[in-house]
Amino acid sequence: MSDSPRWANSLSSRVSLEGAIAELMTGLPTELVKGADLGLVFISAAYASEYSRVMPLLREHLRVPALIGCSGGGIVGTGVNGSAREIEQEPAISLTLAKLPGVEVKTFYLDGESLPDLDGSPNDWVNLVGVNPREEPNFVILADPFSARINDLLQGLDFAYPRAAKVGGLVSGGEAGFRNGLFCNYELYREGVVGVALSGNVRLEPIVAQGCRPVGDLYQVVKGERNVIVELAKAEQINQPLVPVEALRELLDGLTPGDRALAEHSLFIGLARDEFKLELEAGDFLIRNMIGVDPRLGAIAIGDRVRPGQRLQFHLRDAQTSAQDLEIMLKKYQEVGREAIGALMFTCLGRGERLYGKSNFDSQMFQRLISQIPVAGFFCNGEIGPVGGQTFLHGYTSVFGIVSVPDLD
Repeated sequence: MSDSPRWANSLSSRVSLEGAIAELMTGLPTELVKGADLGLVFISAAYASEYSRVMPLLREHLRVPALIGCSGGGIVGTGVNGSAREIEQEPAISLTLAKLPGVEVKTFYLDGESLPDLDGSPNDWVNLVGVNPREEPNFVILADPFSARINDLLQGLDFAYPRAAKVGGLVSGGEAGFRNGLFCNYELYREGVVGVALSGNVRLEPIVAQGCRPVGDLYQVVKGERNVIVELAKAEQINQPLVPVEALRELLDGLTPGDRALAEHSLFIGLARDEFKLELEAGDFLIRNMIGVDPRLGAIAIGDRVRPGQRLQFHLRDAQTSAQDLEIMLKKYQEVGREAIGALMFTCLGRGERLYGKSNFDSQMFQRLISQIPVAGFFCNGEIGPVGGQTFLHGYTSVFGIVSVPDLD
């Protein structure tokens, strides 16, 4: 096999698990089946009763030493014509194989109960994962939503590996009495976290499209307690504080009828991540849910901690906005102009056909604007990706991890 990097994906929607895996193998180069360095498998919940058979069947065909994967409510892969596909609520299995010369590939499984204390040393996290930060790794992380302590994990990995890109998602599809599935090196796990660290001659560059647009004025938190905003002030009127409900009422009064109707079910708070950037744009806000309003105090609770001085803005989300936001983020990446070999996609269960009314929207926009490279992934219960230099768990988001090889740039 040549020493040049290779990245290939195969996708099958056959109902029979054996038939699906056999079809996967026919869609992959023989030299990768027998000699890849990394494998990633994503399998739909339609096969939930057969998760225990997936790894033994793959092991009959593959020689790849490092393999991770998980189950999902929908599966992303690349068809025989090279076009990305998103298969939702139907049988599907996607297998990616990669040959990565000059790259150190380290897989890991973490029990959610064994995570270090956040007050400890970064060395505790390094010892847990087993990768030296000097190797400058990047991570793909797949986690069970109920047992992974995912927010603690992301904070800990940022603590130990602040320069590393981290992308991934929470496993989905565990319904009708069947549990989720996680896979690592031909073993099946029902909880915790599986992941892979990639070091050396490789880049993993994230795109995080949260699918929202800002509306109304930019505000600054005057007073906040944990996740409750108690007082706000317009950014240019910091000496005139008001209760958040007044700001919300003012926003709604200024919206168009269409946006006002949208705000009834799709209104969010965007927290600015860069304290010093004056002109904020797409990608500068961390989008969080509005949890509730206290009409007595006029306070608003959101799905994250707030602190005095933090800037925020109300945001709306719909199909058109999600499409525009993704296009903006992809075009930003276009400016980098790297020669990518493959991509991973982690998208929310609330996107896809449910949001756009048609299939393959996000994945095919990616291929149209970036490159006709193989794309693979799954529909998640939460998406993992960075905003403003920190890694977060998102909702209603599409996260892409674009793999390139510096020697080819």
